[in-house]
Amino acid sequence: MSDLDNLNQVIIIDDEAIVRDAMLQTLELEGYQASAYEDPKDGIAQCSVTWPGVIICDVRMDIMDGIDVLQAILDIDQDIPVIMFSGHADIAIAIQAIRMGAYDFLEKTNDSEHQINTIQRASKKRQLVLENRRLRQAVDGQHVIESRMIGQTPQLQRLREMVLQLAQVDVDLIINGATGTGKEVVARCLHDFSSRANKPFVAINCGALSESIIESELFGHESGAFTGALKKRIGKIEYANGGTLFLDEIESMPASLQVQMLRVLQERVLQRLGGNTDVNVDIRVLAASKVNLREAAEKGEFREDLYYRINVASVDIPTLAQRKDDIPLLFKHFVEQSSQRSGRKAEPIPNSLLHRLSGKSWPGNIRELRNVAERWFLGLPVSTEQDSAPVVGSGNLEESMDKHELAVIDAALTEHNGHAEQTAEALGVPRKKLYLRMKKHGLDRNDYLS
Repeated sequence: MSDLDNLNQVIIIDDEAIVRDAMLQTLELEGYQASAYEDPKDGIAQCSVTWPGVIICDVRMDIMDGIDVLQAILDIDQDIPVIMFSGHADIAIAIQAIRMGAYDFLEKTNDSEHQINTIQRASKKRQLVLENRRLRQAVDGQHVIESRMIGQTPQLQRLREMVLQLAQVDVDLIINGATGTGKEVVARCLHDFSSRANKPFVAINCGALSESIIESELFGHESGAFTGALKKRIGKIEYANGGTLFLDEIESMPASLQVQMLRVLQERVLQRLGGNTDVNVDIRVLAASKVNLREAAEKGEFREDLYYRINVASVDIPTLAQRKDDIPLLFKHFVEQSSQRSGRKAEPIPNSLLHRLSGKSWPGNIRELRNVAERWFLGLPVSTEQDSAPVVGSGNLEESMDKHELAVIDAALTEHNGHAEQTAEALGVPRKKLYLRMKKHGLDRNDYLS
């Protein structure tokens, strides 16, 4: 559950049990989700930049001074409303607290109605702050994410919107996508646009490591855990503490490790190899798979309980064949990247090349297209042969017919090296009609001259 699903929270920090009990009873009667702590450190530990509640803190406590508690909370997030609570008329302390950033100062002798009204105002302010942050992050994030998840097709627009939404929900999830579709790009965006963005993003490919290595890689080990373990090693899970752990090709994870991973997900705790001490971890787990994990679980090829534990939410990435209209934009983007890396200006990309690339099926998806773009930039030969299957768009019949006509004219121009009269004769149309069709599709015969 995300913090925003838990509005109207109040934390009471006071070393007097009678005060804590009285405030708890009052707040719960008003419909608040209240919790009370004698040790201020326990209350401070609940706070975060996304926590949606209000703090009520006693000024005078033996364990920790109220002003120090206030400073510790404001260091976490200066916009968390902290109401200082005192049984005395501590005017000097009240002024100091307000100047530091406390929301208000109340005396314990104030009537309960006044106290509740103050808490209500503070709670509304906190909700408004978080909503403004969310909207600002959505606007900023939409602009930034477009430069990382390239494309203008409806499929990509929906994917970007889903990623930005799920980035705000701190739950484990599965990223489904064929090889080369950009699962790690999606995972990094889910991390970078989340509240964990300033913490580690740790990626591990479960299919690239042998069973003997992956356990130590994930969980770490103590000194002497096995031959060659000369010193303690922190594993990937522990290293990701506070941040995000990305498990690519999780379907390749050995069955024995799936059991251990289930415990990590359920209890957020692990044990290093050769150790007996539990290590608490605060992580978000993103798992990627190129196979249908549900089907794999039903066949007994993947633990069903682990699948359901990870699959709180899921993201499905479209293949390049499902978003062919993005191919020219992506190809230009990859060529520009190659140009920037080499410091050498790229040659103009012929429209005819982009048309031919859009007709391919791309079984390797974006990864394959990137490789072709790099080869073209380097002047190496690239395959632009049309697939045997007809070019069919994702739109209506007219759009599909236009794409088929484009492919036919493009192929004829290629065969006849851009010679208009020969191309028109081969297609059985007047030359004027050919020119009109070429203009419609943005084809230039000069692109075909050899």
